[in-house]
Formats: sequence, structure tokens, C-alpha cells
Amino acid sequence: MKIGIFHDFFGAVGGGEKTVLVLADILHADIITTDTDALQVLKSTTPVQSLHRTVKVPPLKQISASLYFSLADYRDDYDFFIFTGNWSIHAAAIHHPNMWYCFTPVRAFYDNYMNFKSKLGPVRGALFSSWAHLHRPWNQRAVENINTIVSISKTVSDRVKEFHNRDTPVIYPPVDISRYSCREYGDFWLSVNRLYPEKRLELQIETFRSLPDERLVIVGGYAKGDHAAGYATRILENLPSNVTYLGEVGEEEVLDLYSRCKGHITTALHEDFGLTPVEAMASGKPVVAVNEGGFRETVTEKTGMLVPAEVSHIRDAIMKVSEYPEHYRDECIRQAEKFDIPRFEREIRDMILI
Repeated sequence: MKIGIFHDFFGAVGGGEKTVLVLADILHADIITTDTDALQVLKSTTPVQSLHRTVKVPPLKQISASLYFSLADYRDDYDFFIFTGNWSIHAAAIHHPNMWYCFTPVRAFYDNYMNFKSKLGPVRGALFSSWAHLHRPWNQRAVENINTIVSISKTVSDRVKEFHNRDTPVIYPPVDISRYSCREYGDFWLSVNRLYPEKRLELQIETFRSLPDERLVIVGGYAKGDHAAGYATRILENLPSNVTYLGEVGEEEVLDLYSRCKGHITTALHEDFGLTPVEAMASGKPVVAVNEGGFRETVTEKTGMLVPAEVSHIRDAIMKVSEYPEHYRDECIRQAEKFDIPRFEREIRDMILI
């Protein structure tokens, strides 16, 4: 069976991009996308076809991606189609049989709509609202063309049920735990994420501003045409001396940072799943995460701490875990093993009956 995977774009390195590449590798599938910028950082050898580069201004980026996918025609090239992301599903109308491996319904249209709108101001907020009201029905019609939906977490499965009225099984994303190691418990905490407002990096920065004896290293970037540029500039312009921003770095450097950090911190708003806590645990490192979304499906009291999204609670957790981070090592590795690639491959293959 020849499989084609439609993915929104490779604009920045994130959990979604890593998952798509693993999915393509285990299924010997090709990837059809738009932007391919992040593939250089990921050093992928997977066959990738670009439909067209997107317009790098939001929401024209999302609209143009949706249009390119809706015009794509690969019916004669593949036997089965998988969609990942939010905009690639616009190719579903003529590409069957198919499956949507759903990272999440469009959060800006649904559960995070008011949060997005409130942060944009009157004029941009009105423009955003107009786009959402026009694009949302188009997106919903695309979902109706999906034969099978599989969610990446129970959190996402609940959203799909609420916003699209579809029941979905859960297959957690994979982590190649063989690539991770624990060299030491160093003198810094690590944060790995895209610089998007919903990641709430300000919580991390303010926490470490109040902990001058602890260090934080932040890794990650954002893609052109996303909603992150103003946010990234704002939060990075006044970093305390104990917080270092490295930008978007290669996979080998990320692996090295995981191996040497004291622990991992993540504060995303109702995260869909959250691959980075599993990556940290695969390195034997404890995780301090907000008690929301997919983090509640991976982080346990034996692998770190789940806390309210408030600086005081995050600070207390950092101080407590920092006392003896080695204590969590064995349980972290055992927990990460539940998300290894063989489990993912077995469940995906069973789902599409290969």
C-alpha cells in the first residue's frame, strides 16, 4: 500500500513536525506539504513534495495553505491518505480512503478563540474574528470529508467530540527513546517549545526571575507568518541574567541539552499532548508542568510535578525538584518507554490495517 501524508507546513521545529517524520518513516510514506524551511534543521531524508510556499502574513498563511491543499490532486499516486495539522484536511474531499491524525481542532476557532481575540486589540481582534467566522465553516466542511479521525491524546479526543461531534480513538505520538541519554544533572533547567503566546513563556521567565540561584535555558523559534513574532519580541527583550535564549537549534544540540539539564519546565495552555516532557523523561529528567491538558496524561508524581499555572506554584515546584532531581530518574525512563516508536507503529498499522 502506497501512502501519502498531507502536512500543513514545516515552518518551525515542533512536536508535530517530528511526529510526521516518524509516521512517514515507519509507513514508508511520502509527505505533501507547503513550506519546508524546518526540514533543514530536522535533517530529514524523507521524500517531501511542496505544493507551494504560503503567504507569510497571518491569516493569509493559513488561508493560502488551505487553498493549496483544497486544489491538490494525488488520487492516482497513493492508495491511502493521512492528514496531519489543521489546514491539510482541505485535501480530504477527493483523497480517499483517508485518516486524520488529529493534533487538535483549530484552537483559534474553538477552545482558544476568546483568548486569541482578547490579546489582539480592537482592530486586529475584529479582523481575527472576521477570519475565524469565515474560515471556521470551511474547516468544518473539510472535517466532514474525513473517513477516520485518530486523536493524539484524550485531551484532543474530548475537543474533537465537543467541536466536531466525532468519537475518536487515541494513539499517543512517539518518541525514539534510544536517542536520549542522561549524562548529568547540571546547573540549568531546560524549556523547549515554539515561541507562541499559548506556550506562556512569561510564566517561566518570571519564575526564574524570582529564583536568581537557578538557571533557565530556552530553546525554540517560530515560523514566519504565524502569530508569534510580536509575542516573541516582547518576552525576550527583558530577560533576567539567569535566563538564556538559544533560539532554534539542531536536534543533536537539543539532545545534548536534555542530557545535561537538571530538569524540564513547560507551561503551555491546555497543551494538546506535549512531546517535550516525554523527551525529557527519556533523558531521565524530571518535569515541572502546569496541571492542564495533555501534560496530565504523561507527567506523574513519580516523574515530576503538576502545578497550577501561577508563578508562585511553579517556583515552589522548581525549588522542590531541584533538591534531588536524580530521585526521579528511573521512573522517568520507565514512563517514557510507554511512548516509544514500536508501540506507535503497532497501533498506527492496526488502525489503517497494514
